[in-house]
Amino acid sequence: MAQATANTQSLTKKVWNLATTLAGQGIGFTDYITQLTYLLFLKMDDENVQTFGEDSAIPEGYRWADLIHLDGLDLVKQYEETLEELSGQDNLIGTIYTKAQNKIDKPVYLKKVITLINEESWLVMDGDVKGAIYESILEKNGQDKKSGAGQYFTPRSLIQAMVDVACPQIGETVCDPACGTGGFLLAAYDYMKHQSSDKAKQDFLRNNALHGYDNTALVVTLASMNLYLHGIGTDRSPIICQDSLEKAPSTLVDVILANPPFGTRPAGSVEIDRQDFYVDTKNNQLNFLQHMMVMLKIGGRAAVVLPDNVLFEGGAGETIRKELLQNFNLHTILRLPTGIFYAQGVKANVLFFTKGTPTKDIWFFDYRTGVKHTLATNPMLRHHLDEFVACYKANNINARTETYNAESNPNGRWRKYDVDDVIKRDKTSLDISWIKLNDDDNDMSLAELMTNIQEKSDNISKAVAELQKLLANINEN
Repeated sequence: MAQATANTQSLTKKVWNLATTLAGQGIGFTDYITQLTYLLFLKMDDENVQTFGEDSAIPEGYRWADLIHLDGLDLVKQYEETLEELSGQDNLIGTIYTKAQNKIDKPVYLKKVITLINEESWLVMDGDVKGAIYESILEKNGQDKKSGAGQYFTPRSLIQAMVDVACPQIGETVCDPACGTGGFLLAAYDYMKHQSSDKAKQDFLRNNALHGYDNTALVVTLASMNLYLHGIGTDRSPIICQDSLEKAPSTLVDVILANPPFGTRPAGSVEIDRQDFYVDTKNNQLNFLQHMMVMLKIGGRAAVVLPDNVLFEGGAGETIRKELLQNFNLHTILRLPTGIFYAQGVKANVLFFTKGTPTKDIWFFDYRTGVKHTLATNPMLRHHLDEFVACYKANNINARTETYNAESNPNGRWRKYDVDDVIKRDKTSLDISWIKLNDDDNDMSLAELMTNIQEKSDNISKAVAELQKLLANINEN
């Protein structure tokens, strides 16, 4: 185990050191990882042929052997022709190479990446090892603010806690309709893979149980490769390049685990016209919530990260919350602290609900008030959520007991609210807090305070730039 860990760390370091070199030549980390993915798939296909005598899945003339001995512009030309050919393929190959383009146009640096990949035998690595290498690269990329990749990255500690209480079971279907690089699906797979040694159940788990959707081609490539390296979806990727909100789901699922994108819908997105939705709204998070409510089977359950506005927004928000309370069991809300996402200042929650029975009680766990996390100096780790997981009592939620007590423990973080009391609140607001602690910034370090100020300044600058564009458009008209 120690040797495997050392090898994983060593190879991750080599891969990332090359990323740093390429960054000096203007090749961004995200572009590098994408090209690494395209080339790694070709190399593993070649190993499958050379080591195991299998037939190549890659069309003749576009394989690793056609690439490895080339240099200069011949190498770039062959690589670009390979990407074009493979992006038009069906099944797993077409998904891995979705809208593939070469982003390393200098032959010497493309050769460096190819040489790095060629030095290793990837296919014989344990799936957990090569998967861990790739996952760690994705995580490092998510930490790079310049790349913008952080928007696809949910803290692994949060994912793990959500999966630990959602308890997906082998034989069930699990979906993430905004899957990013596949973190939720991978965690669910890891949770289920040891539950049974039955071959039929294991085959179902690897090839049919998981379903992911994302509307960004780059992310679909990264997610597909991430799962593939863990032995998932080896014939057809469980990831589909699709805007989940455009149409009603074709299949219903048992479990949903998701952190849909915050903010407005991307420019150029198709207008949402869904007859199966409860209410029309342009709010992206409310639409994702509706989509997931529709997508669950009766008895299906969901664990979803959503921003605060979903808890209190009037109009469409109130309509959806009432639907959630009347026809779903919204049994748990985890209030999250700021400082755990790469997007700054995000206030979010995890909503846990089951479809088909009305809500009676809502249990709140306040892991926000008085909690300080920063990505750099005090990241949220899995053990920080141990108290929540213990209070949740996933094996028997009817055995829950409050840690809050008005007299003996008024700052207890685990508290139950009767649904009738919640419905009486203005706009059926679920934005509830009760802990009385000093929650200001006085205990921030100087470095954290300066970072906070800089981030707020950057956000203001972006907002001003958007306003200037808007005004310019108005003046032109």
